[in-house]
Amino acid sequence: MFKIKDVVIDPPLVLAPVAGHTDSLFRRAVKGLGGCGLVVSELASTEGMTRRQGRTAHITRFGEEERPVAIQIFGADPARMAAAAAMVEEMGADIVDINCGCPVKKVVRQGGGSQLLRDLRRMERIFRAVRGAIRVPLTVKIRSGWDHRSINALEVLRIAEDCGVDALAIHGRTRSDFFSGKADWGIIAEVKAHARIPVMGNGDVFAPGDAGRMFRETGVDGVMLGRGVMSNPWLIRQCWDYLTTGRAAAVSLEERMEFMSAFLRRVCEEVPPAVALGKIKKVGGALSRGFPGGAQLRGKMHAARTTAEFFDALAGYYDGLRGAGLGQALAPAAPAEDGGHSDADEVEHDHRGRPPE
Repeated sequence: MFKIKDVVIDPPLVLAPVAGHTDSLFRRAVKGLGGCGLVVSELASTEGMTRRQGRTAHITRFGEEERPVAIQIFGADPARMAAAAAMVEEMGADIVDINCGCPVKKVVRQGGGSQLLRDLRRMERIFRAVRGAIRVPLTVKIRSGWDHRSINALEVLRIAEDCGVDALAIHGRTRSDFFSGKADWGIIAEVKAHARIPVMGNGDVFAPGDAGRMFRETGVDGVMLGRGVMSNPWLIRQCWDYLTTGRAAAVSLEERMEFMSAFLRRVCEEVPPAVALGKIKKVGGALSRGFPGGAQLRGKMHAARTTAEFFDALAGYYDGLRGAGLGQALAPAAPAEDGGHSDADEVEHDHRGRPPE
C-alpha cells in the first residue's frame, strides 16, 4: 500500500480512466472483483463542469463503493480549473486529478492535456490555482514529454512538487507516440528516483506478471492499468494475486460470458435508452476480445438495430459455445491494435459517443 496525502491506496493498483468505458458502473464492477486500490474517473472538461453541462455531470458521478475515487479534470484556464476542482471537492471525491497527458487533438487544441507539457508556465499556474482551491489531495497525470526531443518529465515533477501536488502518475510514452511502440519504463524509474511524492507508473501492463515487473524495474509506489482491463476486468485482481501469491487464476469462458451479459444489461438499466445500444456495442466489443469466434460475434453485435437484437445475438453465440463444450479458461486478451485510447489519455465523450467540439 501507499498513501496519497491522507488517502490510503491499498492494494497499490489503480484503474486508469478510459473514455467511453470507465464510467461509474464499470469502475464499480472492477472494484467488486478485488485488487483495486483506487479508481479514476473519465476525463472531464472543466469548461463543461463550470457550465453545468449534463454529460459532464454523468462523467463525474460516482458511488460510495468506489472509494477511494479520483475525479480527473482537464483544461487550460487556471481559474476555471480551480473552480472545477472546488466542485469536485464539494461532490465528495477523495482526490482531484489533473490531466497533463491526453494526446487527442481536440484536447490539445484547447490547450489542455499533453499540450501543457509544452507550456510549463501555464501548467504551473494551473497547479497553483487548483492547489489553492481545494483541501483534498491533488494528483497529476503526465506523459514523458511532448515528443522524444522534449522529454521533460523530471521538470514537470519538480514543478508539481513545488506547487504542492501530492502524487504523480506517468505514462511511459510521449504525446507523439500516442499508443504506438513500447512504453519507456526507464523514464518512469528516473522520475521515481528523483521524486519526493508518490509516483504511479502507467503503460503496457497487460498480464498479471507485468505489474510485478513494473514495481521491480521502476520502484514505483503504484501501478496504473487501463487498456488491459477493458477486455479483462479481472486483470487488476489477477495482478494483485500474482504479487501476493506468485499465481493468478485464469478466468473461465463461462465466467466471462456471465459477467458480460450481466454487465451489459446493467448498462441498459442505467444508461438512457436512446444511447444504450451504442454503449453496449462499444463495451461489448471490448469485453468479447479473446472469445472464440469473437470477430463474428462483434459483427453480429454491431449489426443489431435494437437492444433486443443485440442480446439475441449474444444469447445465440453463448448457446453455440456451450453446445460445443467450450468452458475452458482463457488467457487475458491482447489490447486492440490501435491502442484503444486508454490509460486516462482520452477525451470526454457525451452520451452519443461523440467528443466535445
